[in-house]
Formats: sequence, structure tokens, C-alpha cells
Amino acid sequence: MSILRSSPPAAAGPAVPGHVAIVMDGNGRWASRRFLPRVAGHRQGVESLRHCVHACAERGVRVLTVFAFSSENWQRPADEVSGLMDLLVRALAREVPQMHRDGVRLHCVGDRKALSEKVCKSLAQAEAMTAGNTRLVLNICFNYGGRWDIAQAAAALAARGEPITETSLHEAMAMAHVPDPDLLIRTGGEQRISNFLLWQAAYSELFFSDRLWPDFDEAALDEALAAYARRERRFGKTSAQVQPPQPQSRGPVVA
Repeated sequence: MSILRSSPPAAAGPAVPGHVAIVMDGNGRWASRRFLPRVAGHRQGVESLRHCVHACAERGVRVLTVFAFSSENWQRPADEVSGLMDLLVRALAREVPQMHRDGVRLHCVGDRKALSEKVCKSLAQAEAMTAGNTRLVLNICFNYGGRWDIAQAAAALAARGEPITETSLHEAMAMAHVPDPDLLIRTGGEQRISNFLLWQAAYSELFFSDRLWPDFDEAALDEALAAYARRERRFGKTSAQVQPPQPQSRGPVVA
């Protein structure tokens, strides 16, 4: 069951996207340019995320999904991976109480089997504390991959002996609790989605920013939202089909 229900997407799309997804790229490069350890960039990235959560809630976004740690990130240097795990636990302890007061519901998405007991406990506590909030859903994708999500959904259906259809697969996804993203943003100058929300982003509008994630501020978010507002979302239809009918002009009334 969805945390936030939504009607089918309107053809022309609202001025503000209901669901924004972000690949938060560039933390390491931000730190390297300042001759700092990479984990310093990740710490600064947490600050950017805090501001982004607040800005999205203020602008009427209902769901924010961020790519925090991919299933491929285990290949990074061991000290960076360890630092990211510690940072997650500390960030949750520090940030979640304020998120709770602000009405944010935290939902952690990803494969938890490879995570330590300490990390899993922190995630579970954060979800439990914020479970009743409805202002904004914040999905943190941690040890997540789009291929993993599709595979685990198919495996779950097969284990239950259920037919695999588009509908059943969608409902078995780890992101089934929220509508698909309307807008997918990637920071850091790269123009790819890197195994993020492969199924859910089928009709998402894409926006690529050259800013490194620690430098992604409210002005950068507003730039992405403005670009989204200018898009015409057709979902396979023609432009003529999705445009609202124009009022008929009438000539002067003759007595």
C-alpha cells in the first residue's frame, strides 16, 4: 500500500513534481578539490541533503528519494566504505529527531543483508520514529540497485507462485509504497542514471546539473523544478492529445 496515494499522472504535469529523485553525485570530487579526505565530502553532502529535504517540503514536493549508497559502492576503498557506514549511523541519530518534528517520514530502501547489525538497527529506529508522518516521504536508497530491485521482486513473485506481470512486478518492488518519480536529478556533471530506479524512472523527466552535490543548494533545486515545469509530459500520447482544449472564440452578438 502506498504511503502517499496519488491519482494517475496528468498529461501536462503539475508545476511542482510530486516525487523528486536525486543521484547525489560529486561528494568525493568536492573534497579532493579542497585537499580533504573523501569522507569530508560525504559529511558536507549530508548538510546539502538536510537543506534539500527542507526545501522540497516547503515547495510542495511529497516524496524525495535519494541515492545514498549503491550496491556497486562496496568496490570503493575500505576506509571510505567504513566512513560512509559510520556517517549514516551518526547522521540518523542527529537528523531524524528534527525530521520527525518537521513531519518527514523516513523510509530506507535497499538490501540490508550485507549491512551491520548497528546500521540495520539505526535504520529501523529511524523508520519507527517517523512512521506516522505525512508531510514528506524521504526514501534513502542504501545498498540499493535498480537491477537488484527488479530481481528481488521477480524472485518474491516466483517464490509465491504468482504470475509475473507488469502490475505484479511493480507491486513487489522495494519502491512500491510511493508513486514513480516525476523528476530525476543527477548532480556532478555526469549524464547517466547509474542503476538507480531503472523500473520506476521509465517516464521520469531527467535533469543533469554540473554542480557537485555539496554545492547543490536551493537555487539549484529551483532551477531543476523550473525546468520540470516547462516540460510537456505526454506518456506516449501526442502533444495535441495532452493539451487542454482551447475555448472557442465567439463573434459579436448581433441583436
